[in-house]
Amino acid sequence: MIGEHTGDTATVIIGQRVRPGCESEFKAWQQGINVAASSYSGFLGAEIAEPTAVQPDWVVVYRFDSVAHMQAWINSSTRQERLDRGRHLLDGPATQQVVAGGSRPSDQLVTVVVTHRVDPGREDEFLAWQARLRAAEGRFEGYRGSELFRPVEGVQDDWTALYRFDTAANLLTWITSDERKRLLAEGEPFHEFTSRTVDGSFGSWFDFDEKSGEAPPSETKTAIAVWVGLYPTIVLLSLALSPLKMPLWLGLLVGNLVSSFVMSFVTMPYYVNPLLGRWLRPRPDAPTLRTNLRGLGIVAVAMVFWAVVFYLVTTRFWTLP
Repeated sequence: MIGEHTGDTATVIIGQRVRPGCESEFKAWQQGINVAASSYSGFLGAEIAEPTAVQPDWVVVYRFDSVAHMQAWINSSTRQERLDRGRHLLDGPATQQVVAGGSRPSDQLVTVVVTHRVDPGREDEFLAWQARLRAAEGRFEGYRGSELFRPVEGVQDDWTALYRFDTAANLLTWITSDERKRLLAEGEPFHEFTSRTVDGSFGSWFDFDEKSGEAPPSETKTAIAVWVGLYPTIVLLSLALSPLKMPLWLGLLVGNLVSSFVMSFVTMPYYVNPLLGRWLRPRPDAPTLRTNLRGLGIVAVAMVFWAVVFYLVTTRFWTLP
């Protein structure tokens, strides 16, 4: 089932071409606009990213705590005056897409934002077509979930679909696939759409929560995954800090601080997630029993490996001071 969000938060994605040679001036001007936005009620954040191979335009993202607060900023005289002053920097009109709802993720993925104009009375047909698209996307390598947002009354008449892949290469495989072309042909009534690809620079702005197609890992899986990363991290840090001979209270204080950073920035993203990714976030069509048995088998092998390594290191090759 595709998540349909009516949440309070509002995200605005603005794409803009910039005149050649004006990039530095545009960035400074846009940063000034973002500062002005921060003084408005409900402002949660703003980011700006330069064009990349995946993302051809400059992209600005605003996030507000409600659609009403977002509208107040977008329609404000403050913003309009600043837009008028910087219009000479722009190469053509900007594109704007609004997403109401959603939450923030913890990983950096490639997100595609697609807006569709749906004729009245064809909503059920559109939803069924979107469900077929999502089912097909889920069978491709690197798929990380999708979300569907209804029109935002008074702001945007279009439906907005978001889907994510772990890399631009895996996204391209889906976009150029024969299966997607076939499904686009099936959705002939909905061919009037605009699409924007947003790279990992904005990964922290696009998450699919419990209502989305990608359910988060269960608490049990999360606890086991943390255990898989925590054991080697703690032992290695204990070995590294042991020569300092700190008292227990200070050693734990320093060790816990360092281990928190190591777990967040090294162990989880570069060891646990690659090792257990298929178990923590299985494909929608993956057999549950087989996936769980495979994941638990990997966990068992990893932990036995570390236990044997640390046993040999601490009893055969080195004795702790």
